[in-house]
Amino acid sequence: MSAAARRSVTVLTHQRIAEVTPTLQRLIACARANGVTLRFDDAETEKHGLRPDTDGVIVAGAPRIGEVELCVVLGGDGTILRGLRCYAGTRVPVFAVNFGEVGFLATIEPEELDEFGFERAIGGEFEVLPLPAIVFRSASGREHKAINDISFHRKIGGRVAQLSYGVQGEEVGSVRCDGLVVCTPAGSTGYNLANGGPVLAWGVEGFGVSFISPHSLTARALVVAPGDILTVTNRGREPVDVNVDGQPVCEVAPGEDIHAAFQPRCASLAQLPGSSFYKRLRAKFGRLSS
Repeated sequence: MSAAARRSVTVLTHQRIAEVTPTLQRLIACARANGVTLRFDDAETEKHGLRPDTDGVIVAGAPRIGEVELCVVLGGDGTILRGLRCYAGTRVPVFAVNFGEVGFLATIEPEELDEFGFERAIGGEFEVLPLPAIVFRSASGREHKAINDISFHRKIGGRVAQLSYGVQGEEVGSVRCDGLVVCTPAGSTGYNLANGGPVLAWGVEGFGVSFISPHSLTARALVVAPGDILTVTNRGREPVDVNVDGQPVCEVAPGEDIHAAFQPRCASLAQLPGSSFYKRLRAKFGRLSS
C-alpha cells in the first residue's frame, strides 16, 4: 500500500451488541480522526445498523484481503479465531479487544484502551506473533485450517466412538471414547487442557493429541513432531462429527480417516510490547502451583 493510499482496517465483533457498541463508536471516531477506512462485511453492517458514510470511514461489504492491513476484533476467543482463520496465509495481523469470558487470544482488555488506544493499534505499535495451524481435507476435498484445534465427537445420543490415531503410518492408540482433540500450541489451553492434555507454550513446534472421556486406564496424550502427519481413523460403527475451532465442518464415516498436518506461521496475532505466553497463562488461569 503506497504512502498516499488511505489505510484500511477490517472490523469483526461478537453477538453481544450492547457490550461492544461504545468501543465500536470509539474505534469509528479514531478512524475518522486518523483518515482510516473501516470495512465491515454484510453481517457486521446489519448487526450494528451501519450505513456507508460520505467521507469513506465506514465501508460496507466483504473486504478483499489486499485492501486491509489490520483486522480489529471486539469479542472473545471465538470471534478472534474467526478473524485469524479469515486472514490465515496473509500478513494481516489480528488486534483483539477482549469481550469474552476468557479471551486467552486477546491482545488487550477493554479497560486497557485508555492507556493503549486504537491510535496506537492503527499505528502498528504492537508486536506480531505468528501462529501455526493444523490443516486437513475432508472427504469432500475441502481444506480446513484450525488455529486452535480439531475435535472429533461421537454423535449426540449415539454409541461411544472408537477412534484411533497414527503417526507417519504407525498406529499409536485406539480407544473407546467420547472423542479426540488435536490442538495447536495456541489451542492447547482450550479443549485439550480440559482433557488433561499438555499445555504447549507459544512458539513450540508441534501439536497435541488428547482423548475426550476415554474408556481406558492407559490412554495418554501425545505431542506430535511438526513434520509428522497425523491420521485419525473412525473404527466405530457410526459417523463422528468434526469441529474446527469449535465450529462443525464435516463428519467422518465408519472406516474413514483424516490426515492432519502442522502448518507453521499461518496466522498473525497482535500482542502488546513485552507480552509473553507465561504472563498470559498466569493471568487467565492462575499459577500452576498453589
